[in-house]
Amino acid sequence: MQPVLVTGGAGFLGSHLCDRLIERGHEVICVDNFFTGRKANIAHLIGHPRFELIRHDIVHSLTVEVGRIFNLACPASPVAYQFNPIKTIKTSTVGMVNVLGLAKRCRARVLQASTSEVYGDPQVHPQTEDYWGHVNPIGPRSCYDEGKRIAESLCMNYSQAHGVETRIIRIFNTYGPRMDQNDGRVISNFIVQALKGEPLTIYGDGKQTRSFCFVDDLLEGMQRLMDLDDNDTGPVNVGNPGEYSMLELAQAVLEVTGSKSPIDYRPLPKDDPTRRCPDISKAKRLLGWEPRIDLKTGLEKTVTYYRKQLAEE
Repeated sequence: MQPVLVTGGAGFLGSHLCDRLIERGHEVICVDNFFTGRKANIAHLIGHPRFELIRHDIVHSLTVEVGRIFNLACPASPVAYQFNPIKTIKTSTVGMVNVLGLAKRCRARVLQASTSEVYGDPQVHPQTEDYWGHVNPIGPRSCYDEGKRIAESLCMNYSQAHGVETRIIRIFNTYGPRMDQNDGRVISNFIVQALKGEPLTIYGDGKQTRSFCFVDDLLEGMQRLMDLDDNDTGPVNVGNPGEYSMLELAQAVLEVTGSKSPIDYRPLPKDDPTRRCPDISKAKRLLGWEPRIDLKTGLEKTVTYYRKQLAEE
């Protein structure tokens, strides 16, 4: 069995994926430049006989021998990807070319971690995989949105031109332990603010919606898509179709944490989508997958993690 490469393997999703692959008996090569990944996320794997860590940026070519590649390398939160937008788009373009070139040479199967952001501020609801999206190509989020759209195009082109086996997973909002508490995503923001007794920050009127998928559910869908032998599926949405407004999420976090924090309303950022929710019919049909962990259960697991993190600071 050839090793599995996980780029971005020290990140939130990547580190959980490394755990799962090790549990399944794989040899794992974790690659990360630690721009947003953290050594603490994979510290427990250091020294494991089937785990190898390489500090490397996929914008530069990498030579390893692997059978499968999970390409998760890219900042995923607005705070991180807007901090260095050029770096962000290079990771999804130049980095994607390098990953696909490696796959072509090794005859490896690639799973590209794409995103619901390819739909932009959608005019179709819920979003199906055949919807082309409504994205501002020059807005503040475009380094991420357009980078991921180009990465999808590259995957399809390498598949058609060179026979590279590619899988594209469009990930909707995912949360859980190991999310960086300062990454600016709404669940981490709300939980940390609630645990610290600070006001919960809501942008706009709080009526905009998102769907929230617990990390364990997301990774199950990701692995099923990678294991699928059909090379002509096109992108597949993986997320939780349960739709919650920001106000509903804030109330759920306050209930789970027992916090009395008030709510602080602020102006809505430019190009922030008003509705986002996946149609997962394709994932159900192709993968036999749907999420199993409800929001309350997922929030309880995540709150436990953050309580411990804050207690150790």
